[in-house]
Amino acid sequence: MATSLPTQAAPNRGRRARRTSGDEREQAILATAERLLEDRPLHEISVDDLARGAGISRPTFYFYFESKDAVLLTLLDRMVEEARANRGEALERFAEDPPRWLRHAITAIYDTFRSHRAVSLAGADARATSAEVRELWSRVMEGFVRETTAAIEAERARGAAPAGVPARDLAVALNSMNERVLQATFAGHEPTIAEDEVVDVLLSVWLGAIYGTNQPRG
Repeated sequence: MATSLPTQAAPNRGRRARRTSGDEREQAILATAERLLEDRPLHEISVDDLARGAGISRPTFYFYFESKDAVLLTLLDRMVEEARANRGEALERFAEDPPRWLRHAITAIYDTFRSHRAVSLAGADARATSAEVRELWSRVMEGFVRETTAAIEAERARGAAPAGVPARDLAVALNSMNERVLQATFAGHEPTIAEDEVVDVLLSVWLGAIYGTNQPRG
């Protein structure tokens, strides 16, 4: 699977090798980690594997990251920021065309997490053993919940969505559903939803839960 993280360029034969900057070394470590995670879980990947893949020494690795868990945390942070950037202002534009902008928001999360499938699944696995990963993911989910809560409350305030369970509770349930469905789909756990149907299914559930219909009007 291709990743969006740059990999270290091969040396230019016959010419003096260009010095590798600190940023390039960090990127090389991250790219190596994501590539290795596609084939095996984090607990089977050593710091030596990461250093060797990045073309650096083990001591140099520790100049950039204190552990391989720290590498995973950085990958997760970047994945989430990429998803937010891809989502843009979709939540703020719900009122214009709810089905369109909600689809855009769900698709942005789905496409980003799918393009970094190995990182997404590694993060889910690591939450069982790493307090730092659990804390990070709790902050991520809290951010999604707050944003969704604000969007639901705004739609209720303008009369587009009916009153119902507390907006925050609904936001927690919907985001938790997204998380579980995506994990199951990417990992191939049964029962699961086919990848080409995930966005449609999630969109239908979100629209029904928020508006009481799959065809709300802006």
